[in-house]
Amino acid sequence: MKKYFLLFVLKLGFSYVDLVEGLQDGRFYALKRILCHDKEDRQEALHEVEMHGLFEHPNILRLEAHCMVEKGPKHEAWLLLPFLRRGTLWSEVEALRDKGTFLPEERIVPILLGICRGLQAIHAKGYAHRDLKPTNVLLDDEEQPVLMDLGSMNRARIEVKSSREAMALQDWAAQRCTISYRAPELFTVESHCVIDERTDIWSLGCVLYCMMFGEGPYDLIFQKGDSVALAVQNQIRVPANGRYSAALECLLSSMMVVNPQDRPHVSHILDQLEGLQPASSGQDTTRI
Repeated sequence: MKKYFLLFVLKLGFSYVDLVEGLQDGRFYALKRILCHDKEDRQEALHEVEMHGLFEHPNILRLEAHCMVEKGPKHEAWLLLPFLRRGTLWSEVEALRDKGTFLPEERIVPILLGICRGLQAIHAKGYAHRDLKPTNVLLDDEEQPVLMDLGSMNRARIEVKSSREAMALQDWAAQRCTISYRAPELFTVESHCVIDERTDIWSLGCVLYCMMFGEGPYDLIFQKGDSVALAVQNQIRVPANGRYSAALECLLSSMMVVNPQDRPHVSHILDQLEGLQPASSGQDTTRI
């Protein structure tokens, strides 16, 4: 790995993200350092590296370089990633919410299109993201979304054949899939079922809801300590508002169907978005 100059450090769970500057090219990068306490941790970090290697897509964050660094008895996996100055989709939503405004439809639709194109590329390879949420979507300078944090990705289609397999998958989801964006079928996994990529469609619906209303549909439930597992078993109600078209609200409702077999695939959502007319040009932001 080339030499870089450290500018800033951010701690995220079991990893750190350093803002570094290339000493040769002068460009800024994000250096993700994953703390690895044992062999299993190292395998999980290398899995994330492997997932990055599957894609070269404008809506999926590319991996510039990687290495494993020994730190005494432990290791750190270093993943060098592009630095996007605008930050995450959540930062954008939060900043607007603090000003008493929301993303208008003409901004939401292109962002959602980009997220769907990234998901389509992932699903086409036979994988699912499994942890889609606003903090895992970056925005570039043109406001195009870029999916990141591929560490929870696994095979899209998982056939569960026993109660033991069901419990193992449920425990894995509890660790790797953010609770307020987790699909209902991952809270209580049936002993004989098939889990597929439409877990991402549920999460996509939660992301769309967050863009429309300033927070995810289950964020407040989780923050209050109430049961998200129970809440996701009920069909979501779209709050009454005059900001968004009936077509966008209908698309949101279609993503957040409790039965995964009734949820659309990402290709269908893309078709719907391509034909969705943007909101009127005068609707920039709406004040509460």
